[in-house]
Amino acid sequence: MIATDCAATSTAEAATTDTAVPHPVREALAPLAIDIALPLGGYYLLHAGFGVGTAAALAVTSVVPAVRSIVGFAVKREANTLATLMLTVNLAAIALTFVSGSARLMIAKDSAVSSVIALGILWSVRAGRPAMTAGLKPFVTKGNAQRVAAWDALKDDPVFRAKENLYSLIWGAALLAECVARVVGAFTLAPSTMAWLGTVLLLVAIGGACVLGGAAVEPIEKLIEAQNADH
Repeated sequence: MIATDCAATSTAEAATTDTAVPHPVREALAPLAIDIALPLGGYYLLHAGFGVGTAAALAVTSVVPAVRSIVGFAVKREANTLATLMLTVNLAAIALTFVSGSARLMIAKDSAVSSVIALGILWSVRAGRPAMTAGLKPFVTKGNAQRVAAWDALKDDPVFRAKENLYSLIWGAALLAECVARVVGAFTLAPSTMAWLGTVLLLVAIGGACVLGGAAVEPIEKLIEAQNADH
């Protein structure tokens, strides 16, 4: 009986510990899931799945990022970068749904929404909360508790911060360059060409950002390894 009670107590304590300590991967990816994946998935579900109009679908899926943005400012006294960025993108997209005109203008309109994302990422660096960190941190730390702790310990280190900012700058610049190229192409190339070239430009921009981002990722990984070696 005593052994059974001890085993039950140990199991309960283990369960409590698992509940109290959030998994680092889940904790890091949660903002991406809530602030980005949920609104995007909800939009496509409403618009493509249930035939809801573009503006209405965008308005509905803006509720979560709007609430999280307000809570961040009002309760936590800090900006929720991803939620605010997603909300801004949705509002810009809603405004652009009322724009109509030639095929060239419609192609250029798509780049306007992308440019909001690019400028939002660049502005987040200036505001001291680089937006791409939400994806960079889980990628670099890989859910390892020691690497997560090292990241948190280094977050005020100027060298670390510079590389963290650089990663977002690279992504913001790459996406902004893609937007500019798409606008130029919209008014200089045939719409039939831009129908497929726009996707190519986006893929090139993403691929380029992934490659160039190594200039920030590799030094950050070395700093984390050094931090762990010292402790």
